[in-house]
Amino acid sequence: MDYLQEIAELREELRRHSIAYYDKDAPTISDFEYDAMMRRLENLEAEHPETVTPDSPTQHVGGHRSEKFSPVHHAVPLESLSDVFSYEELTDFIRKTNETLGGEPLYTVEPKIDGLSMALEYRNGLFYQGATRGDGVTGEDVTENLRVLRNIPLKLENAPERLIVRGEVYMAREVFLEHNRRREIEGETLLANPRNAAAGSMRQLDPKVTKERQLDIIVFNVQLTSGEQPKTHAESLDMLEKLGFYTVPHKVFRTVEECCEEVRRIGDTRESYPFDIDGAVIKINDLAQREILGSTAKAPRWAVAYKYPPEEKPSVVHDIVVQVGRTGVLTPKAIVEPVRLAGTTVTAATLHNQDFIDKLDVRIGDTVIVRKAGEIIPEVLRVDLTKRPEGTVPFRLPDTCPECGSPVERDPDGAAVRCTGVECPAQRLRNLVHFASREAMDIEGLGFSLAEALVNSGMVKTPADLYRLDAQTVATLDRMGKKSAENLIDEIEKSKQQDLSRLMARLLCAFGIRQVGQKAAKVLARTFGSMDAIENATPPELTAVDDIGPITAESVVAWAQNPQTQHQIRMLREAGVNMLSREERRDNRFLGKTFVLTGTLTKYTRDEASAIVESFGGKASSSVSKKTSYVLAGEAAGSKLDKARTLGIPVITEDEFEEMIR
Repeated sequence: MDYLQEIAELREELRRHSIAYYDKDAPTISDFEYDAMMRRLENLEAEHPETVTPDSPTQHVGGHRSEKFSPVHHAVPLESLSDVFSYEELTDFIRKTNETLGGEPLYTVEPKIDGLSMALEYRNGLFYQGATRGDGVTGEDVTENLRVLRNIPLKLENAPERLIVRGEVYMAREVFLEHNRRREIEGETLLANPRNAAAGSMRQLDPKVTKERQLDIIVFNVQLTSGEQPKTHAESLDMLEKLGFYTVPHKVFRTVEECCEEVRRIGDTRESYPFDIDGAVIKINDLAQREILGSTAKAPRWAVAYKYPPEEKPSVVHDIVVQVGRTGVLTPKAIVEPVRLAGTTVTAATLHNQDFIDKLDVRIGDTVIVRKAGEIIPEVLRVDLTKRPEGTVPFRLPDTCPECGSPVERDPDGAAVRCTGVECPAQRLRNLVHFASREAMDIEGLGFSLAEALVNSGMVKTPADLYRLDAQTVATLDRMGKKSAENLIDEIEKSKQQDLSRLMARLLCAFGIRQVGQKAAKVLARTFGSMDAIENATPPELTAVDDIGPITAESVVAWAQNPQTQHQIRMLREAGVNMLSREERRDNRFLGKTFVLTGTLTKYTRDEASAIVESFGGKASSSVSKKTSYVLAGEAAGSKLDKARTLGIPVITEDEFEEMIR
């Protein structure tokens, strides 16, 4: 490959990965791999300067500004940093800088937080505006989202008339793990890593969502100040700390040896920080000397970022165990010889799923290379086949759940293998949360925290146990008074009368049949009329129902025949939970018609409008296609309305919809 072709391919790859990282908050490669590609491109362009173009990834910072937010022009550009990947390169940077300045200046060394860079502006001591880095020149106005951060000062005492600081928004490691724990139980997609979680949270249109994510910010630079000008970087950080900011930890050094040793120390103790770091930053301390050194088109000449390579070490697989997660997914884990990684001792590493095991051909007894994915989760990277002992055999996940003995099934659209048991102990909390949710039995007041308390106390093992609770017992839980307990029991009692479709939506969708969602559950309940009829339905009878194919029909039959399912339904029936459908089809005027709802409806909720459509034999869909019959558009309708107009699909108002259902 000639250098022109390599440059072109590197630029295209870097653009693609940059969009994924900065704009979509969904990186496709590790930071270290991205930085290595960028370094290669920089070296090639340095060797062939005639190839440098203004649109090269080496010539600009970060990602593009999102159109969802108003643009903010940075008063002082938010520059990126040049990277170094070895102590030799760091030594070379310090040596050249010393030569330029004609002496041995002081340097600050601080951890490089892996978050979302942000500029905060204060006027007369009050928080005025905040913006993302964007492309370094223009960012996104995220002021309202910044206001809800836990540790951001909204008012400064004795502050200069105008102050702009730069900081890094991050999600603390413990917060990240707790969010993912809850998301797993609630059946939501897990957050990839703390950095992406922070970036995605800051780009929420609703500040309430941002607040729920429990983000923090750490400040590391004064961009502009109208007050007394600090002479050094260390002085500026001291000033910011006195004003009430949480500032980056930092130390001042003079020699190359001291700087390298501090970089090494930060890397060795990275687990001690509450936030993720991906390197260390070395800066000239004297601000006047920074002015002398200046900047390139992309980065300052007075600072570099030392990037830590992903730490990888060999270990031996002593065993492979299978854990059952809260969603019923079976996850294989390698029990390995203890090995020190990123400041902690690792004794186990995830193997993700059967496909991952097959791809690497991981076996008990193998020597494997282990690393921490995203500095959090240990995983097996590859197998050293040269060290494989004789007599090893390929590993296969079991056919039955190790927790409850129920059969397991592979997701038809993925690699996950799940337990089908509706009473699996590993899934208790998730099943209870889903059972009580608004979409199912709608038990007001029974949210995640209370469900967790009920399960942990031993009061509830299955949803049916809810109907055996009494107020006096519930009141003994922490932060649960007599009145709250009585209200909860009233809500539980009221839920017994919910329509069968709600019970079916939870029993079928959450307890083992992933192909059946809420809409299909409603159709089944309406078509068969009772739980008894659904339990006794044959595959041909099920496939005769709209949206129920052969695979789903077989799954429903298998689910109904599962002893745990039968026990669960029997317990719910004995508790007095309704097992009949009260939803009746009014007529078939919408038979064969598909409606899509978009925008804000004023006369109905979306669930109410969808139920009306279904009661007349129609179907409510979430996406517009050529098969769509009508689009019911409320206020502030967006892309779905535009697509409907492009496809020539009739668009109706709420008034017109009411005329259709008279």
